[in-house]
Amino acid sequence: GQFSVSVVTKVKKVLFCHNQKELTLNLNVEMRSGPKTYSFLSHFGQLSNIGKELKFRKIMAWRSHGFDNLSLINELKNNGIISSDTVYNAMRKVDRGDFVATNCYQDCPVPIGFNATISAPHMHAYALEFLKSNARSGMRVLDVGSGSGYLVACLAEMVGEEGRVVGIEHIKELADQSVKNLNKSHSDKLKKGNIEIVCGDGRMGYPKEAPYDAIHIGAAAEPKVIDVLTSQLAENGKLIGPFNVSDVENSPQEFRSYRRLSNDQFECKTLMGVRYVPLTAEDKQRSF
Repeated sequence: GQFSVSVVTKVKKVLFCHNQKELTLNLNVEMRSGPKTYSFLSHFGQLSNIGKELKFRKIMAWRSHGFDNLSLINELKNNGIISSDTVYNAMRKVDRGDFVATNCYQDCPVPIGFNATISAPHMHAYALEFLKSNARSGMRVLDVGSGSGYLVACLAEMVGEEGRVVGIEHIKELADQSVKNLNKSHSDKLKKGNIEIVCGDGRMGYPKEAPYDAIHIGAAAEPKVIDVLTSQLAENGKLIGPFNVSDVENSPQEFRSYRRLSNDQFECKTLMGVRYVPLTAEDKQRSF
């Protein structure tokens, strides 16, 4: 739903800033009772009728904090981020505490080393909801820039014992750590081959296991990557992730989905505006 703030008399300042992956929009507004500042994630916000009233979607993603994994997942569900039993059950079975040492159950991105982060839980939940029809039992999924391995584990829960999830990560230390993380509670899936972590350049995808029913990208990709990755989709396969709008440095980013309709036809949808760390070369990432 939506809610309105009808007592705003003037928007004094609009400031965009970003903390790791999520972009925040700070509004400094003049209220009848005096100046106040309101903040919300801009890729969930929708503003209209500036000067008379502010309207924005009541999606409280940034408030979905918990004190353990179950309370975190319940908050994501209560706030409308998780909308299906499929995603709820998958995330409930994967303890975020296995994959990050600090702020495990806070709804925020957390650094995991080598200039990489584990995304905020609400972004993982959105990604899984967008992919749920292409990550069903027996399906094949690729996670590009798999980092901590968290989303790989969630996707493996969704595709089940007959499915397969490949995570590709170009920082060897992160790939090795993700295997250690997965072995804490998902060692059976590694042993059975439901999960595989490979070290490589995810911008090239992983043709060896293609075609995929679903591909997820965990960092902002350049436009030239689109053709490479969509070519590895199965018919009716779906790719989602953040993309730079252009090749210009600090380009705006969009979270998009691409669905393969036939050999040479794809359907593209822009889902929201975002700000992610870049999907880049290994040496460049290590030098940030």
